Amino acid sequence: MTHEQAARALGVSVASVRQYRLPPEANAHRSAPSGWADVLAELARKRSYELKDLADELERKALDLKRGVHPLPR
Repeated sequence: MTHEQAARALGVSVASVRQYRLPPEANAHRSAPSGWADVLAELARKRSYELKDLADELERKALDLKRGVHPLPR
């Protein structure tokens, strides 16, 4: 997940996300908003479903190639 994706999901700026990730002793560190873990967990879960669908599609195409079926129009 990128800083941009995390920022969009949290409704904050990319700079804020970067500040949340700094060590607490850093001058620019800021605390993440409450509920951040749940928001990012949901974002990661959605991404995992997308990646599973992609893997399934690629496996189907690989099987088609093994069978001699060309998956793309010529």
